[in-house]
Amino acid sequence: MKHPKEMTGLEFLQAMVAGHIPRASITETIPMDIHEISEGIANFKVQADQRHLNPLGGVHGGFAATVLDSVTGCAVHTMLEAGVGYGTIDLNIKMCRPIPMNKTLLATGKVINMSKNLGISEGQIVDEEGKLYAHATATCMIIRPEK
Repeated sequence: MKHPKEMTGLEFLQAMVAGHIPRASITETIPMDIHEISEGIANFKVQADQRHLNPLGGVHGGFAATVLDSVTGCAVHTMLEAGVGYGTIDLNIKMCRPIPMNKTLLATGKVINMSKNLGISEGQIVDEEGKLYAHATATCMIIRPEK
């Protein structure tokens, strides 16, 4: 297996799905499991639990924000060549309905435009029937190594 810095973004995430590279530590706090990964697309299974509640007892909006930042960023990451990184510079989220507790949802990120310096993607969190819980658009800065 290649060293992670020698892998394209897609190869890196595929290696993570296969268990060859550890999952990001944020997945211990926000349960996210990469379900499918392909060029320009990232699908996660996610589930909020009692650790993610706001003071009123609902799932905190930060749960959806973190999930959507992750799927939109991973979608962009799949498009990057080896040694190139990214960082989110803008994340715009619309909460459509409360995220339910203890229910597996599907979060999908999809690239909608890539240029030399920016990747733009959109994401959504839906249930098994396609009901929309949250939607986001993200702009990611492409970080290339200095020469």
